[in-house]
Amino acid sequence: MSTTPEIPKPDLDEVRIRRAPKIPAFMIVGGALGAIASLVVTSLFPVDPAVGFGPLVAYVSLYGITAGVLIGALAALIADRVSTRRIRTARAERIVVPPADDELS
Repeated sequence: MSTTPEIPKPDLDEVRIRRAPKIPAFMIVGGALGAIASLVVTSLFPVDPAVGFGPLVAYVSLYGITAGVLIGALAALIADRVSTRRIRTARAERIVVPPADDELS
């Protein structure tokens, strides 16, 4: 005898749909733009011969990358806040499927 499991009836639920920004992507892009801005700002001013260009860029990049990451995170939070205003509701089916017998062992 073979018993076929009964297919459950789907429940219709109201769900909210929104496009949320990826916050780490905003922070990475902000850090990269901060590094580029640090390089540009450092190259605009004369270099101290006792220090050199490389260490000076590295030192200024500490501040530029940090500021870029913070600005990117702030932009992501603002984009997230804007996306909550554009929430749409939709109807979705929820089906609960019991595990098969071979998945229990």
